[in-house]
Amino acid sequence: MQFFQFTEEQDMLRKAVREFAEAEIAPKAAEWDEKDYCPMELFPIMGELGLTGIFVPEEYGGSGMGYVERAICLEEIARYSAGLAIALMTHHLGMAPILDHGTEEQKAKYLPELCAGTKLCGLATTEPGGGSDYTGQKSTAELVDGQWVLNGRKCFITNYQADVCVLTAVSGQDEKGRNQLSVYIIDKGTCGFSMGRHENKLGLRGSNTGDLILNDVKVPQENLIGKAGAGNKIGMAAIGEVGRAGMTAICVGILRGCVEEGVKFANERILYGKPIAKLQSIQFDIAGIRTDYEAAKLLLYSASGKKDAKLPATTDYAIAKYFASEAAVRSAKKTMELMGGYGVINEYPVGRFLRDALASIPSGGTSHIQKLIIAGSTLSDFKA
Repeated sequence: MQFFQFTEEQDMLRKAVREFAEAEIAPKAAEWDEKDYCPMELFPIMGELGLTGIFVPEEYGGSGMGYVERAICLEEIARYSAGLAIALMTHHLGMAPILDHGTEEQKAKYLPELCAGTKLCGLATTEPGGGSDYTGQKSTAELVDGQWVLNGRKCFITNYQADVCVLTAVSGQDEKGRNQLSVYIIDKGTCGFSMGRHENKLGLRGSNTGDLILNDVKVPQENLIGKAGAGNKIGMAAIGEVGRAGMTAICVGILRGCVEEGVKFANERILYGKPIAKLQSIQFDIAGIRTDYEAAKLLLYSASGKKDAKLPATTDYAIAKYFASEAAVRSAKKTMELMGGYGVINEYPVGRFLRDALASIPSGGTSHIQKLIIAGSTLSDFKA
């Protein structure tokens, strides 16, 4: 039987991030959501706290911590603003391929400023044809006169305004005619590289999401991450064990918000002369919400512990992301219901919790994709 316990240092980190979130995020989260405003001014502050480079080694300007610590940070921020949390999560997501597969020159050039929060990072893989069809991308990369020339369009890209974009494109085919992708670092302002439409999202507002346009974008060979054609493995590793990890942590933060706001309301709302917390039906709702939170939290930190131990965690994160995102929708709805009419008033955050939870399901792979990953692993691992 496994038992997960946070270290004293991890508990101290959680306390520090919670104090930051309560002081800097909680009072403004509703306004950011309403205006769909991403508070970029907080990124240098998060850099000083070590959050923007949480898993990056100190030699590159990071905090030298791990994915358990990253999950703690994202959970605490998402408790109040899932929108800001996904902006930070995607910042990490773009940095991971540079750290894991980049050259020493790439790491030295890009990681220090990204860790400091003075520059924003992002990852662009999704295209209009469907984010789930990863190898079916249409954006192309052709090596011409010693430079890569990229053309195409990316959509639904969080942090599409990033200073540093890590982007995938089709650079060739294998012997069976299947697309081989490569991964490139593109700096904001590169000729032919531009932002397209800004998406007005249902949830996860407070992060910027939109299109990226590639029109004969010239990328030097030194900005290729890894080898040409290695983008299938590099991109999927980032999505599977960094993107889904982050989205799970965000959903755990939403779930904790549901627990805390549900309990607070149940104790303060008087009905029939007593707090509704005394009603059995309300207690059953609270029990269900708490159970969803605790189960999702255990799945998240168990998977993160495996990743920090350098064990395969892709299936663990698929299970965690599938459960946590569906549980966040279920529990946010349940919290709204126990609040009655107050649940649909935007003075309370639970409506935002529900919208953020719904928007979390397609982020990092839909529930259907997670189930395919889980089923494939299960059919392989549990053979008689």
